[in-house]
Amino acid sequence: MSEDEGKRRGGRWLAALAGLAGLAAGAALIVRGRGTAQQGKSIYPEYNRRGADRWARPGMGITFRAELMPGRSRSERTFRVAEILPSGRVTLEDFNGEHAESEFEPAKLEG
Repeated sequence: MSEDEGKRRGGRWLAALAGLAGLAAGAALIVRGRGTAQQGKSIYPEYNRRGADRWARPGMGITFRAELMPGRSRSERTFRVAEILPSGRVTLEDFNGEHAESEFEPAKLEG
């Protein structure tokens, strides 16, 4: 093996090490960036809502859409919110199960 061949092999080896070091540094920056920028954030918007931004509040009356309860009057489709879950879904007083915002008629603002 000549001296030139040894230098070429050494150069390739160093280039490979430098490439691996660069990949490791890039991966560390990506992981580090995720932790600070998205700490406590979800990809689902309903989980990121603040308390004041919620679509319902405990004790509030909400009405199921007519398509979900055909043949019932508005008063028969209206229930009170018992609890708001972290997912944005609600449980109702005197009605079983968890329910999503899309099951209800939009809230009418009085003013």
